[in-house]
Amino acid sequence: MKKVYDLFYVFIISSICGYFIEFIWTLITKGVIINHSAVVIGPFNFAYGICGVALTLLLYKFKDESYLKVFILSFIGGSILEYIMSWGMELVLGFTAWDYSDMFLNINGRICLLFSIFWGILGIVWIKLLYPRIEENLNKINEKTYKTVAIGLSIFLIFNIGLTVMAVNRAHKKEQGIPPNNRYEIFLDNTFNSKYLKNMFNNNWK
Repeated sequence: MKKVYDLFYVFIISSICGYFIEFIWTLITKGVIINHSAVVIGPFNFAYGICGVALTLLLYKFKDESYLKVFILSFIGGSILEYIMSWGMELVLGFTAWDYSDMFLNINGRICLLFSIFWGILGIVWIKLLYPRIEENLNKINEKTYKTVAIGLSIFLIFNIGLTVMAVNRAHKKEQGIPPNNRYEIFLDNTFNSKYLKNMFNNNWK
């Protein structure tokens, strides 16, 4: 039963690591500080979390195969997943947090060759080096603690996602000139407003 929770922890770990990877990358390459979290509270980049889970499911049974085979599987799988995530974000939120339109060999600005290669390399690093160590350490945690923490984090993330959706909706209304109706909407206007969300979604806010 403990294994059922493993993928959730993979999601959390990958989301947090992805957040800091993006944070450092934009700081070094663009000299700016951007909050790459998918939710308004905490360092959780769900794109990396989902990819961490997907790569684990896709590559686990091939973890002892050649590096080339793992690279190809991750290259293809990561590209497909990134395209779906971009399309889904645009469908649900009306915008995406990335746009590769100016990149070489891109498809609809959702994926490009450079980042597909990145997913291929990431797949190798993940399933050959990182995941085995993560799995080993997760197995050392007491089962009761393991499940309790997972349930607590799940509740927090559900609340966080709901708050993010409400913040996005309220920010759109404010931009349309609709005044707040209650203290909660005033709180959203003052805390998780358009300025905050523009930084959080890499200035792709619409």
